[in-house]
Amino acid sequence: MFKKTLFLYLGLLLLISFNLEAKNFTKTSTSDPVLTQEGSQKHWCPVCGMSIKKYYKTSHSSSLQNETKRQYCSIRCLAVDMKEYGIDTNNIKVIDAKSEKSIDAKKAFYLIGSRIKGTMSKVSKLAFKEKNDAITFQKKYKGEIVSFDVALQKAKQSLKSDTLMLQKKKEKKVYPKGKKLYEKKCTKNIDLSNYLEINELKVDLKNNKLCKPMKEKQLQSVALYLWEVQRAKELGEIVGKIEVTPEEKCPVCGMFTYKYPRWAAQIFYKDKNEDKHFSFDGVKDLMKFYFNSKKWGNYPIAKQENISKILVTDYYSQKAIDGKTAFYVIGSDIYGPMGHELIPFQNKEDAEIFKADHYGKKVINFNNIREIDIYKLD
Repeated sequence: MFKKTLFLYLGLLLLISFNLEAKNFTKTSTSDPVLTQEGSQKHWCPVCGMSIKKYYKTSHSSSLQNETKRQYCSIRCLAVDMKEYGIDTNNIKVIDAKSEKSIDAKKAFYLIGSRIKGTMSKVSKLAFKEKNDAITFQKKYKGEIVSFDVALQKAKQSLKSDTLMLQKKKEKKVYPKGKKLYEKKCTKNIDLSNYLEINELKVDLKNNKLCKPMKEKQLQSVALYLWEVQRAKELGEIVGKIEVTPEEKCPVCGMFTYKYPRWAAQIFYKDKNEDKHFSFDGVKDLMKFYFNSKKWGNYPIAKQENISKILVTDYYSQKAIDGKTAFYVIGSDIYGPMGHELIPFQNKEDAEIFKADHYGKKVINFNNIREIDIYKLD
């Protein structure tokens, strides 16, 4: 009996020791992190809003198909962007957990399932340039050494369960905390439709005095509450907006259109006795498809003579308006999901006001939009 108790006691001590060792490992950068994104939002992950510096040793970077640079807190968020946008898979970088230097992810040795807590995932994934470093870490923290492709596949396979786990945690703790902090510390006239990504929102919350000074963890709670709760509520209250399902992707760039309701646009085509439509994340991509649908895939019904209607989103009211009678501002300082955009308005007066406020070059109607001018916006 004594021996059994002793073994249990020693096992418990060993478990406590392992847990303490895991807690002593920090994912935070020990010096100034190398941030690859552009703009003041570069400090945070564009997918989840987490601090890149705090999760530097699990951070990855790449770029979207339009060459926009992206840096993620984890391989999980990279997998999300890969699924929703499509990224440059030939140029994925990861931080070496030992040296904290950026390395080629495809040549890295990944230690997955160690005792270190995962970043945005139940299962941890750490990368090393040298296999010996991965083995040394493995001896201390356990886990399995695999290639990038295997680590990425694991991240993709667990996306659904990881998202469910994170959502439960946010609903139970993060959202209530964020709501309380927002009501106590922030201004109440934040227009959430102005932001394309959560990290852009965090910049304004922190730097433009929309909220009183907060610690990073508090700022993240407020940002998540506003982005995932309040924003969804406000968008749901807009009557007459363009309706897009979560499954619809822009046929030009492949992005999920529902994520960008301020920029949503649609073309409807007559197909026998019903209308079929395509949804776009901006007028620019809609016009590319309008002029030459064959360039983007096999869409036999997508002929201009089959068009029954075109809907675009009025920038101010965020309601669906007739794309063929709308007025468009070109060359402003406001960017859409794919960069420079044609900004639509139902009334010419609104378009002129926007043009003056945002340094637009000109206001044109639908019939004056030329294909050559569309590609100049890229």
